[in-house]
Amino acid sequence: MATVGDFVLKRLAAWGVQRIYGYPGDGINGVIGAFGHGDTGIEFVQARHEELAAFMACAHAKFSGEVGVCLATSGPGAIHLLNGLYDAKMDHQPVVAIVGQQSRMALGGDYQQEVDLLSLFKDVAHDFVQMATTPAQVRHLIDRAMRIAMERRTVTCVILPNDLQDMKAVETPPREHGTVHSGIGYTGRASVPPQSDLQRAAAVLNSGKKVAILAGAGALHATDALIAVAERLGAGIAKALLGKAAVPDALPYVTGAIGLLGTKPSWDLMNECDTLLMVGSAFPYAEFLPKEGKARGVQIDIDGRMLNLRYPMEVCLTGDSAATLEALLPLLEQNTDTSWRQRIESNVADWWRVLEARAMNEAKPLNPQRVFWELSPRLPDDVILTCDSGSCASWYARDLKLRRGMTASLSGGLASMGCAVPYALAAKCVHPGRPVVALLGDGAMQMLGVNALITLAGTWRSWSDPRLVIMVLNNGDLNMVSWEQRATEGDAKLSASQNLPPFPYAAYAELLGLRGMRVDHPDQVATAWEEALASPVPVVLEMVTDPDVPPLPPHVSAKQAAHYVRALLRGDPDATGVITATIKEAWDGLFPGTKR
Repeated sequence: MATVGDFVLKRLAAWGVQRIYGYPGDGINGVIGAFGHGDTGIEFVQARHEELAAFMACAHAKFSGEVGVCLATSGPGAIHLLNGLYDAKMDHQPVVAIVGQQSRMALGGDYQQEVDLLSLFKDVAHDFVQMATTPAQVRHLIDRAMRIAMERRTVTCVILPNDLQDMKAVETPPREHGTVHSGIGYTGRASVPPQSDLQRAAAVLNSGKKVAILAGAGALHATDALIAVAERLGAGIAKALLGKAAVPDALPYVTGAIGLLGTKPSWDLMNECDTLLMVGSAFPYAEFLPKEGKARGVQIDIDGRMLNLRYPMEVCLTGDSAATLEALLPLLEQNTDTSWRQRIESNVADWWRVLEARAMNEAKPLNPQRVFWELSPRLPDDVILTCDSGSCASWYARDLKLRRGMTASLSGGLASMGCAVPYALAAKCVHPGRPVVALLGDGAMQMLGVNALITLAGTWRSWSDPRLVIMVLNNGDLNMVSWEQRATEGDAKLSASQNLPPFPYAAYAELLGLRGMRVDHPDQVATAWEEALASPVPVVLEMVTDPDVPPLPPHVSAKQAAHYVRALLRGDPDATGVITATIKEAWDGLFPGTKR
């Protein structure tokens, strides 16, 4: 007898699902057991924690273009999924959560592990969250969860009481009143706006003398179209963090990241432009966009709900970014005035010299910028990069030059700690033949990373290419929060809050049968990267870095400067090192490559 649990896997396989990330428990036993009832066509990937499973499902969607699926038991298991699911929701990734629940007869009885899951998931999965109460309902619940996740690029959830999972499956509901007969198949949608809207957008862009393009995650597949439009308009291209791989950083008019973790050329681009073209981005920080009224605006996004949200746009185009840009291109006029482009390219060239000078500054013992600067030219052509939240994201955003063919992501909208290693594991599940590099701080590594290494140790031998490097910045400090306390609050670093207990990351990797490398001298950084990227065994690369090197924003306001000084005067325990490192950074910003 085929059970509901069997049917759930069969239906997901029919939708093309090949892999489910999860953790077992009695609330979901009927589905877990179905994996052992023959070849389901779906691989079960056991994470060490449900939060890791949800992060992996999100990363699966990011790196495959498919729907990511995660699974958890009732009560605590379901609750643990939430952070990773919010990561998917806020980065607009299609993820389906299959969650167990106590038996139907117990609901409402204050039963063990009974949680109101419909209410719990109503925000993160607000487009679709439903609990099955009869086997005939399961088919359309799975179908709608998958379809809505794909169509809305969001999180959906199906809740399955544990007694229902063991009941006889109903594959075809009866043909009678009150039943639903759903089907499987891709839902098409218009990908190009009407010609009249394209003409209006072209008129705005053609009138611009200083055009700036902001590319986000929605433009990752539009590389050629972005370059063609930028060349036609003589524009510069800034990138939101999730759009870092949208265009190669070697292009002289690509200004790099935007925002607090961004570059000075991107700051200048936005403050000096007269026209803004935003493509596939929900970049949230208005202070880094043009001043309202100073620039005319055109926005392209696949989701009409995200239009005219961040900056008042004159023309909004709902459509696929690549297809829309390609349709727009014949309507754009060639800009023959090269003065704007020359200014952008000069700013970019100066900025790369600043970054190199800053990366080579002495620190105690390693300058974290050098760790990323030395990695940049050594990245394999087809590498997949994952990055965590924290100060490591600053160096990732600024110091790494991505080339065409590389893939990269992090937790953008949620900016959650703990995502880099599960992202990397999912990347290897999806692309076992590509090298992967995870970049994270010691705070994120202690939070979730050390647990995820156990999964890595048990799975890497099945990959066709074993290259996976997990680089940990070991500075003993929750570094980004320390800098935020100083610059935004005017408070000295609170050691009780910010200091991390020591942990032997490289040695721990060796205990698990992985390779561990610990680097604490600047002359070792380059060769360590080369060895790690050539290793036939996954590597934990522990870089012992200086927490006092500041991730300076592209523009320091008077208020931030005042807070910074006040924090240091309040007895910051690292004040001496912070002041020394800040002076070096500021000098290199003014006189890159010159001796102090």
